[in-house]
Amino acid sequence: MTGTTPGTPSLLRVMNDRAALDLLLEHGPLSRTRIGRLTGLSKPTASQLLARLEAAGLVVASGTAGGRPGPNAQLYGVNPRAAHVAGLDVTPSGIVAAVADLTGEVIACHELPYTEGAGAVDRVTRALGGAVEGAGLRRSDIHRVVIATPGSFDPRTGALRYADHLPGWHSPTLLEELAAALPMPVGYENDVNLAAVAEQRLGAARGHGDFVLLWNEEGLGAALVLGGRLHRGWTGGAGEVGFLPVPGHPLVRQVTRVNSGGYQELAGVQVVPGMAAALGIGAPPGPPTGPAATPVATPVATAVALLARAAGHPEGANLLLLQRYATALATGLASLVAVLDPEIVVLSGAVTAAGGDVLRELVEAELADLAPSRPRLVSGTVRDRPVLRGALESALAATRDEVFDTSRR
Repeated sequence: MTGTTPGTPSLLRVMNDRAALDLLLEHGPLSRTRIGRLTGLSKPTASQLLARLEAAGLVVASGTAGGRPGPNAQLYGVNPRAAHVAGLDVTPSGIVAAVADLTGEVIACHELPYTEGAGAVDRVTRALGGAVEGAGLRRSDIHRVVIATPGSFDPRTGALRYADHLPGWHSPTLLEELAAALPMPVGYENDVNLAAVAEQRLGAARGHGDFVLLWNEEGLGAALVLGGRLHRGWTGGAGEVGFLPVPGHPLVRQVTRVNSGGYQELAGVQVVPGMAAALGIGAPPGPPTGPAATPVATPVATAVALLARAAGHPEGANLLLLQRYATALATGLASLVAVLDPEIVVLSGAVTAAGGDVLRELVEAELADLAPSRPRLVSGTVRDRPVLRGALESALAATRDEVFDTSRR
């Protein structure tokens, strides 16, 4: 936004244009009359606004609204082809890449197992290339990429921290190599932080400026949103709660070397089978055997099966399992709540999701006894790859600003 002075007509036009674009992104195609009502602008002013956005390639006519007396009203929507972004979710087992258009619709997805590719840069370019090809685009059509990883890249050194379990991602020159290999701007963010971005923009945390998201899958992690913004910490390690010392478990020393800590040892996914066995609950049915057998169940899959079965019949030993696991989860959460005093806590990840409302309510009740304040606990509602969705939303936010600013020049 250049060449404008606060309060001038040109600045007001820019503000109105952006407000209209945001409304179209939120509501989908709208008529001139509807845009005028939502923005408080007159119909002629709304018409001029739409003409400017259409001339800039940001808005296109997208059909008509029927069902009313008189001529059908022309509808206008955001031009989905005005820009494209990509998101990548990097895990020890592989990379999932997706491409979305400017409206946020995912138009292609590609999974690359960790066994394919030689090195982090090769795997990233191959995963991205598969998604771009699936979208019928070229790499030069992608305006921005956001890559989600466990841990975080230290802003001072560029080294990946808190993610020893991610092989091939610890070269001191990795970020420079990726920048050289990819022709578009690239952002990097912690995977749990991006799950929080997805919930903040699309899910359970919409409208909340202060919240904690507790992620529970292979490891325990948290995202901290304060005043509407992610809090990353000095080295990017804010929210690495798996390392948190907690009562109920011996101190874990040299936590970065062992890649674990007290809270992970007390309430991580790996403790669920032991809790169940101590209560006489048998393991869930294992995978089939034979030539077509699937791989052995992962710790996450085992815990999910046990908690889902308990939540489906919450009585007797099943209820005790849920109660004991809820106490373990609430023990670490109590420290976060005491320090941050969030408005809500979002429980995310496959493990806590498996316990459903029963587990959530038990954790909330325990937290009410252990913490000085009583935030509302909610389950995450972005269930389809929330980390990847958050990467796309992060890329879209920056790209929409860039595309809009470029259109004003």
